[in-house]
Amino acid sequence: MFILMVVVFVLGYTAIALEHPLKVDKAASALILGMAMWVIFVFGRVDILNMLNETGQFLSQSWRGYVHEAGIENPTSGDMLNFITHYDVMHHLAEISTILFFLLGAMTIVETVDQHEGFKIITDKIKTTNKVKFLWIISILTFFMSATLDNLTTTIVLIALLRKLIADQKERWLYASMVVLAANAGGAWSPIGDVTTIMLWIGGQVTTVNIILMVFLPSLVTMVVPVVILSFYLKGDIERPKLNETETKEFTTPFERNLLFYMGVGGLLFVPVFKTVTHLPPYMGMLLSLGVIWVTTEIMHRSKPLKDRRTLTVMGVLRKVDVPTIFFFLGILSAVAAMQSAGHLTLLADWLNVNVGNIYVINLIIGVLSAIVDNVPLVAGAMGMYEVAQAGATGYEAYFVVDGIFWEFLAYCAGTGGSILIIGSAAGVAAMGMEKIDFIWYMKKISILALLGYLAGAAVYWAQVQILHY
Repeated sequence: MFILMVVVFVLGYTAIALEHPLKVDKAASALILGMAMWVIFVFGRVDILNMLNETGQFLSQSWRGYVHEAGIENPTSGDMLNFITHYDVMHHLAEISTILFFLLGAMTIVETVDQHEGFKIITDKIKTTNKVKFLWIISILTFFMSATLDNLTTTIVLIALLRKLIADQKERWLYASMVVLAANAGGAWSPIGDVTTIMLWIGGQVTTVNIILMVFLPSLVTMVVPVVILSFYLKGDIERPKLNETETKEFTTPFERNLLFYMGVGGLLFVPVFKTVTHLPPYMGMLLSLGVIWVTTEIMHRSKPLKDRRTLTVMGVLRKVDVPTIFFFLGILSAVAAMQSAGHLTLLADWLNVNVGNIYVINLIIGVLSAIVDNVPLVAGAMGMYEVAQAGATGYEAYFVVDGIFWEFLAYCAGTGGSILIIGSAAGVAAMGMEKIDFIWYMKKISILALLGYLAGAAVYWAQVQILHY
């Protein structure tokens, strides 16, 4: 059953990748994959949870912790079933739900601003139609926005902007893909820019100033290299979409458009502040912002005709939110969670530690794997595998002190490696859902660029370490 889980994961992943040839929506494949993994886990629980590592401990870290906390000496099949159904599933559901509600809140806020033509404030300022200049503007804007907000929210906002600026779908796919690369690169050097850096920051492995100083330049190179390469190939001008403004002009004013834009951006910027001040999960800050915007639209449009109110209030906007993307997230994250609980990721981490050893190579491999498997459990596995060393540690242990090379490079690799495949990061999945980007198209057109940028940034980080004599 342990091996069967891997086989099913590969088959499900293949179905997602071949969405267009199969003519089956990736959300459906992801849901079947996610639920099937847990079904196999439940039926094979005795064999899977009794697997031991080289030290004679249970391979599954979560099962090991559960048995220890519950004081179970001779676990039975019933104990295992109780662990999976009443503890582990609910534990992962809580983690996944925070991502889903965050995504749902962010998408709704962006759609509300878009419905009020709020993004005209930005789109009207981007005058150039030159493809190369436009690429640089969008990439730099995304890179710094991602560090301030986070890579997922920034991607949602920028793709909403691209819809207003680019008519051709395939051309929009290209720029949306570059937004994903820039968003992941921008999120890697900021403690609040990516889920993985947030995990390392909150866990005490890295500090704010140091992660910015050491990872900024490698992240910038990761973004710049693909942009420079594409600049040699892009020719001509972008065709702007012919926007039908008559509908919105009938029931929105410049004041309403500006108000919703600033409230939307302010609401998104409020999330990291909310997280820092309250220490509550970011999705709560996002939903609080959504609630305020919801009330504002209800009050703002209450005197308008019923048809207009239904179009402009959040209630009407919710009908336009891409729900299949939410289901896709649920399915793929559930599948990865099952592999984490069963011990597959722990086994992989242990193998890397024993057979590779070199911290640079380990992190590079983790980064590449994060393009296939969600980077959150990979980073969580690395955090669980290595303890933070005491200050003043020498030799190999020195790599694992607070702000040590291993943790900094892990933040870079896990944050940017996911760009190699479209489903390797939350930003990529959001872009794929919003723009219906084809998995195979992304592999052909973008994956090599992302890999070159990833390796170039890694080389820059290594050079920094050598120059600074860490």
